[in-house]
This record gives sequence, C-alpha cells and structure tokens, in this order.
Amino acid sequence: MDTKPITVIKPNNRLFTLNLAEVWKYRHLVRMFIVRDFVTFYKQTILGPLWFIIQPLFTSGMFTLIFGSVAKIPTDGIPPMLFYMAGNINWAYFSECLTKTSDTFIANANIFGKVYFPRLTVPISVIISNMIRYIIQYFVFIAIYIVFIFKGYTPVYNWMVLLTPVILIYMSFIGLGFGIWISSITTKYRDLRFALPFFVNLWMYATPVIYPLSIIPEKYKIFMLLNPMAPVIELFRMGYLGAGEVNINHIYISMGITFFVLLSGIIIFNKIEKTFMDTV
Repeated sequence: MDTKPITVIKPNNRLFTLNLAEVWKYRHLVRMFIVRDFVTFYKQTILGPLWFIIQPLFTSGMFTLIFGSVAKIPTDGIPPMLFYMAGNINWAYFSECLTKTSDTFIANANIFGKVYFPRLTVPISVIISNMIRYIIQYFVFIAIYIVFIFKGYTPVYNWMVLLTPVILIYMSFIGLGFGIWISSITTKYRDLRFALPFFVNLWMYATPVIYPLSIIPEKYKIFMLLNPMAPVIELFRMGYLGAGEVNINHIYISMGITFFVLLSGIIIFNKIEKTFMDTV
C-alpha cells in the first residue's frame, strides 16, 4: 500500500506562538521571498545592486554638506563623513525593516488568500534580505574608514566593535516588532500606510543620526531614552569612532521597550492573521 506523508493544518488558538519549527520547514519559501525582493526592487534600474553602495555614500555626503558644513552641527570630533555614515547605515537598515514589514498583510493579500504558509515567513524574509544590504553597506563604511586612516585620521575603535552582530540582530528585533504591529493595525486603518513615511522621518530626527547625543540638554535626554534606536546608534559610533553616550541604563530601557513591542506585536499579528482575509 502506497502511503504519502500528510500535512495536517490545524487552527492556532494560542495568541503567542512563533511556530519557528514550521517557519524552518518553509525555509525554501523564505529564500524565494528574499530573491523576489531583490529582483523586483532593482528589476528596472540601470545600476541595480550598486544602489546599495550609492545610497549611503550619497546620503552621508549630503548630510556632511548640509548639517556639517552649512548648519555646523558638531560631530564630537569625528570626521563628519564617518559620523553620518555610521548613523545612516544603521538607520537605513532599521527603517527599511520597519516600512517593508509594516506592509506585510496589505502587500501580500493575494498570496495569503490562495495558499497556506506561515505568515511570519514574509517579515522574516524582509529582515534577512535587508541584512544582506546592511552587510554590503557596512563594508562600504569600513572602506571609507580605511580611506580616512590613509588620509591621517587616527582610528579610535575599541572592543565594542565585536558587538556589531548583536547590534544588527537587535535592530532587526526593533524593526520586526514595530513593523508587525503596524502591519496588523493597517489591516483596519489603511490611512496609517500614508502616515508611516512621515512618522519614520520624524523618528529619524528624534534619533542621533545627524547629531550626537552629547548636544542634547540633560533635561531632555530622558525622552531620547524612550527611543530604542538612540542607544544603538550611539553604541555603534562608540565602538568604531570612540564617541558616544551610552550607559547600561540606556540599554536596559531600550531592551525593555523593544521586547515589549516585539512580544505584543507577535500576539496581535497572530490574532489578525486569522481574520485578515475577511476584511480585505
């Protein structure tokens, strides 16, 4: 008697579950989504993946000109190009994870309505595809760093550079947490999709990307600590450039906010995915 393996799909009645084993079983689908993101994003461009390199260089150059040369914003003694690039590559990773993950349900409605697969594979593929982009831009930062060393800049890196993989994974948690929160809310309130770019831009100015945390008056720094990305940017700069303001309390507050948002985001994501197709 010929028997074939049978996959039984059961309703998920638990609010908090990651189903990582099931996501792993669908890892080929994650790879497919990653390839899809790369192909569709650069399909009709001339330079293609070179934009991974051009974007941080151009953005950091513009910040150096506008905020460094014109606005004269201090950079804690760090060469402005290095200062802004250290902030840009990390902020770009987080913001891309946030904005693309936040569109999970709406952008993939047609797929979700045709076939079953773990819905978390979509935001996870976004996180991984953006990691590839981050790694490329990280090495661009290192290349610029080496150029400045040859031009006479004295490197001031320290042991905190070893935390780079931890910083990357931690930023993915922040982006994933806020992204799945927003993706769940936008299934009912579509206006949020239009407000999100404006919100992300405001968030960047509330994060020490174009300025060091040291210039913020002490009485306002408590508000900066409510921003989980603030200590991340400062920690990266402290490791590679020797300047930044981070203490253990900053990190604890950031971690507490991040994991609360991530865990609650998973709960609401699991709840919304059960009824999403009924609201499309």
